[in-house]
Amino acid sequence: MKLERYQKCSDIARGLKKADFVLKNAKIVNVFTEEILEGDIAVADGMIAGIGTYEGIRETDLEGKYVCPGFIDSHLHLESTLVTPKELISQAALCGTTSFIVDPHESANVAGLAGIDYILRETEEVSANVFVMMPSCVPATGIDDNACTITAEMMKPYLKNKRILGLGEVMDYISVVEGSPHMHEKLCLFDGKVRDGHAPFLEEPDLQAYVMAGISTDHECSAYAYAVREQRNGMTVHIREGSAARNLQDIVQGIVENHMSTEGFCFCTDDKHIEDIRREGHINYNVRKAIALGISPIRAIRMATIQPARCYGLQRLGAVAPGFQADLLVLEDLKGVNVLEVYFKGQKVEAENACPVHSCPKELKNTVHVKGFTKEKLKYTGSFPCHVIRMEEGQITTRDVTVTDICQDDLEGNGILQKIAVVERHRGTGMTGVGFVKGFGLRCGAAASSVSHDSHNIIVIGDNDEDMELAVRELIRTQGGYTLIEKHQVYETLELPIMGLMTDMGFEKANEKLERMIRKAHEMGVPGGMDPFIALSFMALPVIPEIRITPRGIYSVTDSTFYR
Repeated sequence: MKLERYQKCSDIARGLKKADFVLKNAKIVNVFTEEILEGDIAVADGMIAGIGTYEGIRETDLEGKYVCPGFIDSHLHLESTLVTPKELISQAALCGTTSFIVDPHESANVAGLAGIDYILRETEEVSANVFVMMPSCVPATGIDDNACTITAEMMKPYLKNKRILGLGEVMDYISVVEGSPHMHEKLCLFDGKVRDGHAPFLEEPDLQAYVMAGISTDHECSAYAYAVREQRNGMTVHIREGSAARNLQDIVQGIVENHMSTEGFCFCTDDKHIEDIRREGHINYNVRKAIALGISPIRAIRMATIQPARCYGLQRLGAVAPGFQADLLVLEDLKGVNVLEVYFKGQKVEAENACPVHSCPKELKNTVHVKGFTKEKLKYTGSFPCHVIRMEEGQITTRDVTVTDICQDDLEGNGILQKIAVVERHRGTGMTGVGFVKGFGLRCGAAASSVSHDSHNIIVIGDNDEDMELAVRELIRTQGGYTLIEKHQVYETLELPIMGLMTDMGFEKANEKLERMIRKAHEMGVPGGMDPFIALSFMALPVIPEIRITPRGIYSVTDSTFYR
């Protein structure tokens, strides 16, 4: 802190000067002592200058309302919200999230360093703190067919950027534990910084070897027992509650039932669509749900504030105390976590100040390059019995089940079994992987997406080849998006022209389209607890158990092999 600023704030703290702004008569959540303190909060130059009794040039009387620190999302992908970064931040900030730990590996897999630069540039001047983790796995694994490769050498210039906090989620755990030189070069590059993990269901010896490499967090826990195993190895567990993966209930119930300390736990969204944020909230939803499950309100708030701040070394964030940035939430009560007002650096965040939609650089558009695609590419040519992807409602994990025989020309309308395919869309290779899926339920149509983690090829599920072909061709025409086909006609398409991941039409219009499409997909048989497009987008990610599909075919994550 510069001396001039310190002297000003010191004078205010000691009552020698008026503060720039004072929140009067607040019930203040102290995340250090887990107390509620009554008093005023003095703010100057965007910083908290004192807690106690103060006068300000401007004053707001809170009349006994609660004040807590702004919430921190400890892990998310801005691209997965479908809207531009500024739009997402403006909406999540109104829910009380004032800090975001962002991993732009979705953009990087499509556009390389230009994608990372786009996320950095678009989040420079927003009413929130946006920090970036450098994508570690581009591509995610050695079997992925994405557009770009990012090496340790390419990462080095980004180390100078103060907003780069560390290394993003390390998904390729095999390269870590087997000592791949390329992976360990990246890990060593970020020595002394946070290295995020992605480690679902590792056996104990592999988990220990993974942690030994310096990886200290994980957001892939879907069960309390595994979270405990990770904590025993010194990891910080980010409890995820997004649109597709909803892991909070199981983990928090385990914490409560076993009287476990909440230290070492944070909250994240990972992937949450804008319509879910507007309906449920953002990190405030995680906090509210944890309280409803039995975590005390102050401890739930700690999991969303000071604990992620300490995890990422954000020394001036996460508390209502002198010297901390004045990122503050005014709450109606502690149980419902109803956010009444949000302050970022002492300035009130207003809905009408939502960030405008900016034009996207041309090089980040027209990224769908498919050659030689025909309906014949959708024919399954493998043997029987065959391995089928069993999707799970409310989870992004899958089950590997075996089906003896399938008549692939007789699936339409049965709602039990559908065909799934992934079409490579970056290099025009013509590769198309085909298999079968259970649990999606779609009847008499197809659903397709160019958001297909993490390589982002075109993925499609349908119960007849004609509709599947139409869906793929629709996304080639729009250069990315979501589309829903019913009875051989396009029902609706949400265009995502920015890298095939994001829309530039504005969230209001995009949200209206998406709500109609999701509602229609449920009418066509997709389970009510499943977001059809988010669930679809994870079926091609070969680092989450048990079975996935890529342009090369059906892949066993458990055995690290393709089924033939």
